Amino acid sequence: MTYNQKFISEFIYGGIDGIITTFAIVAGVVGAGLPSSIILILGISNVLADGFSMASSNFLSERAQQNLSQGENPKNPLQTAFVTFVSFIVLGIIPLLTFLFEFLFGWFSGVEFLVSCILTTIAFVIVGFVRGVVTKKSYVQGIVETLFIGSTAAFVAYGVGFLLQNLA
Repeated sequence: MTYNQKFISEFIYGGIDGIITTFAIVAGVVGAGLPSSIILILGISNVLADGFSMASSNFLSERAQQNLSQGENPKNPLQTAFVTFVSFIVLGIIPLLTFLFEFLFGWFSGVEFLVSCILTTIAFVIVGFVRGVVTKKSYVQGIVETLFIGSTAAFVAYGVGFLLQNLA
């Protein structure tokens, strides 16, 4: 088993969850009609705190698995946690980039959400493609599944934000 194959599940799990949860914040805030500053506050908080939470959970889960399998599991819990954390942060920041660039440089003003949707879609395509290639399965199927899951979460978050916008 190569290094890439050994940690593909952590890369996929951390990356997809990072993209989905961060973009869900973006979509929910946009759906509620709240200012972009809220996206940055919640999004950056999510990327760091949820990334740490996922890595910690991965570490504890991997350690429990090793205890159950009495050392038969070749994965190092610290390495799996690290891969999950890095994947979550690197991919999870993608939906926030346009809002961050708008805040810092005035780029993408007025089209932040559209550009965020495009970048998020590209991120899902890349993760789905990598999943297909590394597992030697259909990369098209990997892309479609990843896009479907991400899109469904985004529609749910946008809808909830829209329905609850009067609470703000």
